Formats: sequence, structure tokens, C-alpha cells
Amino acid sequence: MDHDTTPEASTPSYTMGYSPEFLQLLERRNAAVAAAHLLPRLRHGMRLLDLGCGPGTISVGLAEAVAPGEVHAVDMEETQIDMARAAARAGGHENAFFRTGDATDVPFEDASFDVVHCHALLNHAPGTQAVLAEAMRVLKPGGLIAARELVGDSSFVEPGHYLGAIGGAEDGAWATFLKLLAANGGHPQMGKELKRAFADAGFVDIHATASFETFTSAEDLAFLRGLIDGWFFAPVTMGAAIKMGLATQDAFDGWRDGLDRWKTEPGAFAAFAWGEAVGRKP
Repeated sequence: MDHDTTPEASTPSYTMGYSPEFLQLLERRNAAVAAAHLLPRLRHGMRLLDLGCGPGTISVGLAEAVAPGEVHAVDMEETQIDMARAAARAGGHENAFFRTGDATDVPFEDASFDVVHCHALLNHAPGTQAVLAEAMRVLKPGGLIAARELVGDSSFVEPGHYLGAIGGAEDGAWATFLKLLAANGGHPQMGKELKRAFADAGFVDIHATASFETFTSAEDLAFLRGLIDGWFFAPVTMGAAIKMGLATQDAFDGWRDGLDRWKTEPGAFAAFAWGEAVGRKP
């Protein structure tokens, strides 16, 4: 996939939106899991920039890892920054600072950070190289870049037939979501393309890994069903997919029926696949 775009490229409307169900998903994520590829490399006193921080649930864990160093976190959505600030206050993370901003044009000086981190940002940013160029700019020589991004084709819901073979069929629910992400300028397979994207941006000593975010307990599965129902079947999501010609209302009706039947499936299991990479500025 070609990730080369002009530095002026900016992120369009966020594909996932900010529904209550999706916010719950973000709140479930923390540094111990979502930044496990980076945490062993962090040291007390480092200065870290977190791009696309969302509600700050990962940022505060990073702030704890680098304390008394600072974490400066940026997100394009003001409501997310408000939530992140509240989370930092509640946890006593006085070294975490949050502000709205564009990941391709952050208000920080050249060579001012030891680490730049992002999670599920490059999946949505049309200007992959613009984001990575900005990370390169603000990193000190020898500084680290770290990212964790979705691998759409390796994610799955089982049994798949309940949602139109969600893990593989070109006309299934999951395939429709990936097409919607791509139509909005995103990169559904970015997780497995990170190593190449980092190399193209000029980073060196790149180490790539992969992991799964699984849903298997009754509580996890109930949460995932609510997420799918509350976001994928929301009028705004269905309307966008239908308008773009990615699916029909009949298809959505069938997938919703399948989701209802999946609720009672004893073998229900789901996982999101993630690719991770850490690189270094020369």
C-alpha cells in the first residue's frame, strides 16, 4: 500500500466516531497491554509525545513509566482531551499534559522528545508519511518512534457466518467496515505495514511484533456485541456505508439478525489483530 502523501494532508472525519460504545472500547485499553512493545524501552525522566491520545487511558500509563519525565498528548477532538485531563487528574498524573492538535503539525520544537508514541492513529490518518515526518522532526537524535495499528485482514469473529463471514468474505460486515475505513482515507492493514512505513520515513533499527486483543469471556463478548450494535449499526455508520455503495440496507438487516443469533452461540470468540513497531531516529 502506498502511504506517501503530501505533508499538508490532514485527517478527515474520524471513521469510528465517538459513540458511547466506542468510548468504552478506548477506556478498556491501557499502557500495560496496548504499549507492551514500548514499555520496556522507557526510562524515568524521558519526555514522550503521545499522538492521537483519545481519552488518555494509555497516556497516563506512559506518564507513570517516564515519571518524573513528561508526557505531552495530542488529539484532534476536544471532548477526548477533556476526558484525558480528567483521567490524569483522577490518577494523580501531574506529569501528563493534554491539548487538541493535528498529528501532522504539533506545536513543539525540533528535537524536543525522547519518544513519540501512537496507537490506532495511522490506521485513520491518510497522511501516514506526514505524521511520521512530524514525529521525526520532534524526536531527538536516537529518539524512539512506537506505534500499534490494526491488521484488518487478520481480525475475526467466530463463527464467521453469523455476520456474513466477517473474517474473510468480501461482502461481509467486517469487510464492509474495512472498506469504509479505506474510503475515509485510512489504512485498514497498517499494522502489518508499519515496518515498511517506518523505514520509508527514515527510521532505523526497526523491530516489529504482533498481538491479539481477544474477546472470549461472557463479559467481553457482551461488551463486543454492544459495540457492534451501537456503532456499526448506528444510523450514521449505516448511512455512510450505503451512500458510498459499500453495503445495502438489506445487508445490514441480515448482519443485525446474525448478531442477535451470535449472542447465544457457545463457541463465540473474537479478536482484533494488531501490528506493533518500534524504530529509532538516526
